[in-house]
Amino acid sequence: MDSEGRTRAARDAELVTIGEFARLSRLSAKALRRYDELGLVPPALVDPVNGYRYYDRARAGTARLVAWLRRIGMPLARIAEVTALDDAAAAAEIRAYWARVEAETAARRELAAFLVDRLSAKENVGMGDIDTDGRGPATLGIRYAALAHPGAVRGTQQDTAYAGARLLAVADGFGAAGAEASAAAVDALKPAARGAVDADDLLGALQDAADGAARAVREAVTGGGAPAESGSTLTALVWTGSRLGLVHIGDSRAYVLRDGRLLRITHDHTLVQSMIDDGSLTEEEAASHPRRMLLLRALAGDDGEPGSRPEVRLHDTLPGDRYLLCSDGLSSVVDEAALARAVAAANGPDAAVRDLVALAGDAEGPDNVSCVVADVVAL
Repeated sequence: MDSEGRTRAARDAELVTIGEFARLSRLSAKALRRYDELGLVPPALVDPVNGYRYYDRARAGTARLVAWLRRIGMPLARIAEVTALDDAAAAAEIRAYWARVEAETAARRELAAFLVDRLSAKENVGMGDIDTDGRGPATLGIRYAALAHPGAVRGTQQDTAYAGARLLAVADGFGAAGAEASAAAVDALKPAARGAVDADDLLGALQDAADGAARAVREAVTGGGAPAESGSTLTALVWTGSRLGLVHIGDSRAYVLRDGRLLRITHDHTLVQSMIDDGSLTEEEAASHPRRMLLLRALAGDDGEPGSRPEVRLHDTLPGDRYLLCSDGLSSVVDEAALARAVAAANGPDAAVRDLVALAGDAEGPDNVSCVVADVVAL
């Protein structure tokens, strides 16, 4: 068939020229050629004689979608996956991607605010700055307790709860190697908490420790021959003697009881939390959502995306603060009002962790339960 015959056949098959397809998709011919090079929007036919490109007019919507996804910064490989899905599945993937972007942006925003304050020499009240009796800065310490329980249903324990003089941590393992993953995540943080860490160096030390935890989980999962789907959440506080450093990824939580109010200081990395954030779901609806357990971020065997790095930030604290770290085996079955009452009423950290695990048991929670409670005290 000559060139004219091929052109006629292309028209007969509902194919259009690159110029017409550019008009239909509202993209430039240059952009379409670039998307062809990337394998995202290939032409349906290329004339071998003159090199003319012909496109299926039905693919104009896909071309526009590719352009929109590029504008929100989605990586090319993920765009290829999204455009191969049906509309409902593609919407879910885009939602999950954007939730990760927002979580990363929030973490960077907090770091930027800290750096601005630091470089502007703004005075932040920290644990070493409190003058409790007019005799100078108070010396503060923590009293702590940790408890993990397999729960009412599961026969195995995949949670790890740890409390020490400089490290408080809860990790919730999942998958075939969940127990190994959660233990590896917490163990990787212990070296960072063995000695005094200068508050100025804490962010860097925390990030190094968080990256080490991610590597340790990958090695624990893949090195043990378990599926890459195994992994762990991680929520930890590192004590410097003047500040707390937070490391967080997943849906384990950290709270502080201050002035009688229980405040959550972490943000869940879950699908339902992202839907709450964008207003498409209420807190009440999230509690019964069929995908409420779906994590958007966690330490896992296939962990390689930048969005899967734990977030790190600094947290100022005051004498009298009581901190609670817990896995979702507690927070998913006991509401925050009941948590607040139990944390406030307990006579010390040991009593608090026992009371909290008992609450989860009373609620017949099916998951492992782990919690850490620590009091900030003047020494």
